[in-house]
Amino acid sequence: MNTQTAIAALAALAQDSRLAVYRLLVQTGPSGMPPSKIGEQLGIPPSSLSFHLKELTHANLVTSKQEGRFVIYAANFTTMNGLVGFLTENCCGGNPCTPNPTCNAETTQT
Repeated sequence: MNTQTAIAALAALAQDSRLAVYRLLVQTGPSGMPPSKIGEQLGIPPSSLSFHLKELTHANLVTSKQEGRFVIYAANFTTMNGLVGFLTENCCGGNPCTPNPTCNAETTQT
């Protein structure tokens, strides 16, 4: 993933409703769900949901497919994994990243 693609994905996720939609689609898995179910579960009106799905689709975070009369939206796991990989590419100076027990909030509070 290049920097511009990562910025577009992060910008698309930097809004409450879009982040909620994306997280719901990730939880749903590759089978996805129609917009009516997404809106119902998240309480987002159809006109707003359409806008948010368009933004997520333009960022390649969400795919859509026609199933009969319905459009089914699903998280694009390839892009998600690419974004996570991009964000963690140089993590820990190339060393394996493991939780550091001396660096958690409970032990560092004074």
